Amino acid sequence: MTKAELISAIAAEAELTKTDADKALKGLIQAVTDCLKKGDKLSLVGFGTFSTVQRAARKGLNPQTGKKIAIPASISPKFKPGKGLKDSVDSKKKK
Repeated sequence: MTKAELISAIAAEAELTKTDADKALKGLIQAVTDCLKKGDKLSLVGFGTFSTVQRAARKGLNPQTGKKIAIPASISPKFKPGKGLKDSVDSKKKK
């Protein structure tokens, strides 16, 4: 699904115009981004949890040259799906 298809699906489900659905999606993305930038966690019960994970600095190898390189520490976003989302996606479970 592309972003345009997602906007169309949101507009149809929520009975909004595509312009309003686009604004809502942009607002959601910005709110999640701002929350994670502050180091907070965002939990949507039944859907999942957005959080960040600290990755330590480490040494690695350049796959093309084989030289050792230093990989700096970083903070990465993480998503853990909730039970409701897992259950709705799992086609083997009976409804």
